[in-house]
Amino acid sequence: MSQHAKQILLNAFNMNCVGHIHHGMWTHPQDRSTDFNQLNYWLDLARTLEKGLFDGLFIADILGVYDVYQQGIALTASESIQLPVNDPLMLVSAMASVTDHLGFSLTANLSYESPYPFARRFSTLDHLTSGRVGWNIVTGYLDSAARAMGQTQLLSHDSRYERADEFLDVSYQLWEGSWEEGAVPANREQRRYADASKIHPIHHHGKFYQVEGYHLSSPSPQRTPLLFQAGSSARGVRFAGRHAECSFVNGSTPQAMRSQVEKLRMAAREAGRQPEDIKVFMGISVIVAPTEKEAQEKHREYLSYASPEAGIAHFSSSVGIDLAQFGLDEPIRTGDTRAIESVSKAYDGWTRRQLLEQHALGGRYALIVGSPSQVADQMIHWMDEAGIDGFNLTRIVNPQSYIDFINLVVPELQQRGRYKTGYQSGSLRKKLFGHDRLSSRHPAARWRPGGCAYAENDY
Repeated sequence: MSQHAKQILLNAFNMNCVGHIHHGMWTHPQDRSTDFNQLNYWLDLARTLEKGLFDGLFIADILGVYDVYQQGIALTASESIQLPVNDPLMLVSAMASVTDHLGFSLTANLSYESPYPFARRFSTLDHLTSGRVGWNIVTGYLDSAARAMGQTQLLSHDSRYERADEFLDVSYQLWEGSWEEGAVPANREQRRYADASKIHPIHHHGKFYQVEGYHLSSPSPQRTPLLFQAGSSARGVRFAGRHAECSFVNGSTPQAMRSQVEKLRMAAREAGRQPEDIKVFMGISVIVAPTEKEAQEKHREYLSYASPEAGIAHFSSSVGIDLAQFGLDEPIRTGDTRAIESVSKAYDGWTRRQLLEQHALGGRYALIVGSPSQVADQMIHWMDEAGIDGFNLTRIVNPQSYIDFINLVVPELQQRGRYKTGYQSGSLRKKLFGHDRLSSRHPAARWRPGGCAYAENDY
């Protein structure tokens, strides 16, 4: 193995609910997901992930409910398909208090937020975690959320991204432009905590937002949280090229994934950035045991607890179509949708039987089953062939899936020089990119006072 081979970045993929990706697995006797309302559940998880040198805990979130399948929530409720679901931001301060390095990337839907208080919440978390916070930017895809928020229906796909562009611009002005470096001397002798001459109001008058005022938080370690984005449509890729530092994508083969990665890196270049300014993460599921035979036995056992039907109930809302209305072998025509456009196009023409087979483990993420060396082989193959930077590792049985990975796969990857043996110091962004603040190539840099006066050198 080349000494210059890229090390794998790794997030644990989780959600503040019972059923996240692998539906039905909450019924497994070793699964602790029903304890999600208990703080110790999250503290134990954070300690476990830091022990395994995970870069971060990536917490998904959803507003609204999955009510498309069978035109109701009967299956959603009985299998707890991301219902109930609690706020992910509430967890972070507690988990940060029992860890020193683990990052926290939090999903927040900007379609139902106001940028002014939202920017303060993330600045506060960035302060309290010493710069370990990221934001997974989403615009939502559920009509049920739009109705719950007083709208008649979801905005069109591209309109949601248009609003998101403006939301980000307002947020950048608050995070990057309102307070200069050195605005907080905290000088007791002079009785001057902050310097008013270095604190500036923003004046934003756009299509979606009207904001005049000072950012309420002083500059946090990262100022702008590490920016994640998940979206593979043409508009989503363009958005990622402009804003994202990390992108979360999925592909059925390394070749398909490489095509997506190349599109993202090209979009970054077209936005005036560099291809390496975006780190790409792929979602995977892993079932590992000391031997291949034991891993396959574990896989068969897990299948007996999973709910494929719950998986396609979740999927129904992803494409905005009630899949229960189709016969087992009837081709599904997705057509135009306000839901997840890239997913809808990818599965046009599939049958419900095919979807049930794909969702045998309750979800549709790429699955690796095997011994530690076999799992490491496949992960490295994905990394090198697809050109990705790391993985978002799902939980199948929680937290056992993470414990198995840490005990069995991490040492194998470390032995091959493909996984770190210790954490670097500094913020989440510094661990991933080598600097605390956004690159001066990022569009947020234009809002920095004095022509990027506090920007670090170009990276």
